[in-house]
Amino acid sequence: MSRRVAAIDCGTNSIRLLIADIDAERAELTDVVREMRIVRLGESVDGTGRLSEAALVRTIGALRDYRQVIARESAAAVRMVATSATRDAENAQEFVSRVKEVLGVVPDVLTGDEEARLSFTGATRELAAESGWPPPYLVADIGGGSTEFVLGGPDGIRGALSVDIGCVRLTERHLHGDPPTDAEIAAASRDIDLALDAVAASVPAGEAMTLVGLAGSVTTVAGVALGLTAYDPASIHHSRITAAQVDAVTRQLLEQTRAQRSAIGVMHPGRVDVIGAGALVLDRIMSQFGFPEVLVSEHDILDGIAWSIVS
Repeated sequence: MSRRVAAIDCGTNSIRLLIADIDAERAELTDVVREMRIVRLGESVDGTGRLSEAALVRTIGALRDYRQVIARESAAAVRMVATSATRDAENAQEFVSRVKEVLGVVPDVLTGDEEARLSFTGATRELAAESGWPPPYLVADIGGGSTEFVLGGPDGIRGALSVDIGCVRLTERHLHGDPPTDAEIAAASRDIDLALDAVAASVPAGEAMTLVGLAGSVTTVAGVALGLTAYDPASIHHSRITAAQVDAVTRQLLEQTRAQRSAIGVMHPGRVDVIGAGALVLDRIMSQFGFPEVLVSEHDILDGIAWSIVS
């Protein structure tokens, strides 16, 4: 028997809602509603250490809308998680209190390890039943404030680490030009490579047979590489994008002005200013760890949250 649940993922850049019918016995998840809003909760957190009032207002406003959708679709259970921006902020408790007032549940502020494991579940739950993508999997979830890495397979998780190289954080730290200068890109690349050194020391990435890439930066890069004129999740989900394609798209995005990136058909308006940094993270991952291609997944931590409600 299936159970209808609502999952909310509140990250540094976006807040997303999934309402799904889950049959745990059959290991089937069926989408009912899947929505995303760019609210930029983590705007300036890297510099100030606090969630701004404007960012809180934007995020709570989106949650009020989500509450109506959850009621309309009669979800039996709700779980909301908050990730990098919230766990980094001095005033995280203020955000938690406002969420409870609006949604009626207390959001779980995840550690980086918890975030990584939920991302892994969401991305790989369906892979075990499919051929052509051999385990172990290295799942890389490129978010706004951080990127989560998890290595594992059907036999369990072998290593996980969260590092602070998200697309919003890197853009605010380094990529200020329009387009960014070579020096800015080099500084961002050094930041990424230092974080990847930490990943290599903690997670045996060399054991991975398949790199699985998650979240908006990865799916947007895939859409550009595939030549899509509009965002199409069905075409992007489980597409294979080569390292050469990722590198070419990354160079393109970093060389373009904001106006030029805005004109790309698959580009969400809320990603225009940070997509260069997100693409650069993916490009450096593939280069540093030697992956010839990335398997792109539309299923990620949001799906992992939904599975966690029924497990």
